[in-house]
Amino acid sequence: MSLKHHHHRGVELSSASKSFVSKKWTFLLCIGFFCAGTLFSDRMWPEPEANVASSREAASDERLLLMSEDCDSSKKTSLGEVYKSPDATQTLGKTISTLEMELAAARAAQESITNGSPVSDEFKLPETVTRRKYLMVVGINTAFNSRKRRDSVRATWMPPGEERKKLEEEKGIVMRFVIGHSATPGGILDRAIQAEESKHGDFLRLDHVEGYLELSAKTKSYFTTAFALWDADFYVKVDDDVHVNIATLGVELARYRTKPRVYIGCMKSGPVLAQKGVRYHEPEYWKFGEEGNKYFRHATGQLYAISRELASYISINKNVLHKYVNEDVSLGSWFLGLDVEHVDDRRLCCGTTDCEWKAQAGNMCVASFDWSCSGICRSADRMKDVHRRCGEGPNALMAASF
Repeated sequence: MSLKHHHHRGVELSSASKSFVSKKWTFLLCIGFFCAGTLFSDRMWPEPEANVASSREAASDERLLLMSEDCDSSKKTSLGEVYKSPDATQTLGKTISTLEMELAAARAAQESITNGSPVSDEFKLPETVTRRKYLMVVGINTAFNSRKRRDSVRATWMPPGEERKKLEEEKGIVMRFVIGHSATPGGILDRAIQAEESKHGDFLRLDHVEGYLELSAKTKSYFTTAFALWDADFYVKVDDDVHVNIATLGVELARYRTKPRVYIGCMKSGPVLAQKGVRYHEPEYWKFGEEGNKYFRHATGQLYAISRELASYISINKNVLHKYVNEDVSLGSWFLGLDVEHVDDRRLCCGTTDCEWKAQAGNMCVASFDWSCSGICRSADRMKDVHRRCGEGPNALMAASF
């Protein structure tokens, strides 16, 4: 009994000890797991946060990429539609041309105000005169001592006062004698031109000092000023000793209205004259290669016409365009390297002997002169005779349709 009792008690003690150890270790393990869990949570929690942020950034990037592709696609489609639309392209071109014209007019007006040059009153109101579209501006190059030549032109192919204004309003044709000022502005030469202008009202005054060796500068100034004053399809330069059929000229130029950059005249390629003292000597002959070389093709200086875009080009780039001593060479050089169509029209350079039979045959000449004189020889005396034989008739101009 005693043994059983002791044995049973030992078993109870052993069980109690095991239960005690088990509870103790359970408590310690719980604390350990808690600490481990806390440490594990501190280390592992930021990574899901980073992963979520990365996922969000990736999703955002993907959305931006899709949006960018949509924009690119939209731009390509829009641009493609513009390029495929002639109307849109023409509208854009007209807008750019209008802005160029307004810029050139503003520059010219600013220079006029700054320099105080004796320009035409029309030049002071460029916004008013440039609202209208003209077919052509005909600038007749003249000099201080050419009063008789001017009178011969007024008596033949240039309409007088009111008829000239009617021509501008109904046909869009502007005609002016082009001249600058003397080396002493306000002197007797300038006063004489001012008196003539008061009587006839047919001058375009330039901010330019007159001189034979300054014709290239005068040509540049003419196109710049005319472009600022009148929005025309064409700008024509002609000498005051040349006979011109204005209606025939207008019909001829109207054929090229769809050409953006066209240069019309009697094209030539004369020799580069290196010898000093001869007429048309070229001081910069060395630029044209070996002695005996010829010039590039360019229109003879008696009469030529350029389209609006080329006049705009001259106006915008006038300060960097090089001037050769011969103005026709200068003009031709300004268009080298540009996408310009050169039109060689021999009707612009008829002789005073063959213009008559050509007129009788129905092939009316645009301009007539004597090659030997680079104009009509003794034009002040002979202009009326040439006009009688080679002119297009008194009613041709107002009856013409352009």
